[in-house]
Amino acid sequence: MRSTSMKEYQAGRVKLSAGPLTARFELNKKYVISLTNENLLRNFYLEAGLWSYSGNGGTTSATTTSMDGPEHWHWGWESPTCELRGHMMGHWLSAAARIYAQTEDRLVKAKADFIVQELARCQEANGGEWLAAFPESYMNRIAKGKYVWAPHYTIHKLLMGLYDMYAIGQNKQALNLMRGLASWFYRWTGQFSREQMDDLLDLETGGMLEVWADLYGVTQDETHLELIHRYDRRRFFDALLTGQDVLTNKHANTQIPEILGAARAWEVTGEVRFREVVEAFWKCAVTNRGYYCTGAGDDGELWVPSGQMSERMGVGQEHCVNYNMMRLAHVLLRWTGDPEYADYWERRFYNGVLAHQHGETGMISYFLGIGAGSQKKWGSATQHFWCCHGTLVQANASYERQIFMEEKEGVAVCQWFPAEINLMIDNRPITISLKQDGQYGIYPLNNWNVTGMTAITKIDIPPIPVHRPDRYKYSLTINCDNPAEFTLKLRVPRWVKDEPIIYVNGIRMSDPVRPQSFIEIRKTWSNGDVVLIEFPKSLTTEPLPGAEDMVAFMDGPIVLAGLIEREHRLIGNPTLPETMLVADRERNHSWWNVGYYRTKGQDKGIRFIPLYEMRDETYTVYFPIDPIKV
Repeated sequence: MRSTSMKEYQAGRVKLSAGPLTARFELNKKYVISLTNENLLRNFYLEAGLWSYSGNGGTTSATTTSMDGPEHWHWGWESPTCELRGHMMGHWLSAAARIYAQTEDRLVKAKADFIVQELARCQEANGGEWLAAFPESYMNRIAKGKYVWAPHYTIHKLLMGLYDMYAIGQNKQALNLMRGLASWFYRWTGQFSREQMDDLLDLETGGMLEVWADLYGVTQDETHLELIHRYDRRRFFDALLTGQDVLTNKHANTQIPEILGAARAWEVTGEVRFREVVEAFWKCAVTNRGYYCTGAGDDGELWVPSGQMSERMGVGQEHCVNYNMMRLAHVLLRWTGDPEYADYWERRFYNGVLAHQHGETGMISYFLGIGAGSQKKWGSATQHFWCCHGTLVQANASYERQIFMEEKEGVAVCQWFPAEINLMIDNRPITISLKQDGQYGIYPLNNWNVTGMTAITKIDIPPIPVHRPDRYKYSLTINCDNPAEFTLKLRVPRWVKDEPIIYVNGIRMSDPVRPQSFIEIRKTWSNGDVVLIEFPKSLTTEPLPGAEDMVAFMDGPIVLAGLIEREHRLIGNPTLPETMLVADRERNHSWWNVGYYRTKGQDKGIRFIPLYEMRDETYTVYFPIDPIKV
């Protein structure tokens, strides 16, 4: 493994604290568990010729005449007639592994282990190597240049899920299944010349490079290293390295997994070219291209032209692209320790992961529009299974990954979500609790709670702010039996306005701090030490790249959406949003409605709420501004 600036803590070390974000996690967990073993495995059984078997000593059963008729089966992209069938299995396994690591829920573990066991039966029935919900002939068709809907993509998802079940879910059998599939692919790709392999990868590659790198990282098997080199998509990677824009109008959700593969290949092989490919991609996809207020550089799954985004506000960003770009930002944060990547991740979390998921049903919106008159279209539990259903369950099982990160000298707080971590420093057990002030927090992370109720009933406590606070407040409490010296690094987000205020055990830090940086506090920490943090924030505008007379409104990191069905021109100072918007419905019982505004001094009254709160409403995000005439 290559040396990096930060490391993830072992899965399960970080746990979310009780609250609305945990409620979303539980909503996702409920959906994951609701998908039955039979439905998840049906297409694998069919391909292996095992659908009429009960799994109990190989005896036949009446499964094919079960009263559980097709109306209860998985359809859409998991239909037996869909070429992409089987993709959900890998996502499901990844989500289940992460859910188990955080909750130690034995039901989730038993269900996931059983599914891996049944996949092993399918692989054995297929001859000991091949394992998929579709036949080997799909691979032979794409080798001849004939179109098949993404077989590499689908198998990549399965291998990804198996790897997570091994690495996170503690299932050794999953690694054996990966080895079997690797043997099949090693033999199959061995028949192609380099040019033929490059032609094949130009047609369809999925994220195979990443899973071969994952596998090699565990086995150090030379055949798995060879698979890394065979799945090196040289034509694409080499073009990136020369500085070409090979992204515009290309399919974003096929390219990002390839780059994640290059990232993982650098980590396990040390070949510098792979890292250079990743850095060149980020420069092309993000730095030079710019992005919408949500962080997206894609519309309808295609990369939009650099700095020319006003013409592409169609169906909107795709959830898979959003999630995979978050994964890439997480990788680059680990490598560099640069808070720029944590800021990007945060932007796409609030205005992507949360905004794509229905807060009550837990279902997914494939696309998230930001153009005039946008509306989210929700998938169903079993009738659609778009690719985004898969990244839905993964993203909402992975909130905790970037909250705390391991640093060489201590611990970094990279995201400000209420959570707790248990870790060892110098063989001393330490617990760090991150909490958010109930009256100074980001909704939906500060929803109704006992603290809020106490605030509206007790007299002998600090008063509630008269109006919605202009800052977020957090606390970090260190608990340890014995004093321990380490550095606590605190990310100051890019959106912070003015100087953040930091108290260590009641004493204010005097060193100046700038936004988009890390504050470093090194000391010998004792049991009960407390760090208090205040992040001032404000309402801001963000111009649309390529159409600077159009702006989106943001409250801290949160994109706001206007409840209006068409484009509407506002009058005001485009750099001073307070000339156009005023706080609206700011208080709701025991918590503040962060992100609620309405227009002032305009010809039409428009209400604004956070984009992630939109469900079935029609909305608009960008507004043209007529500057105030003096």
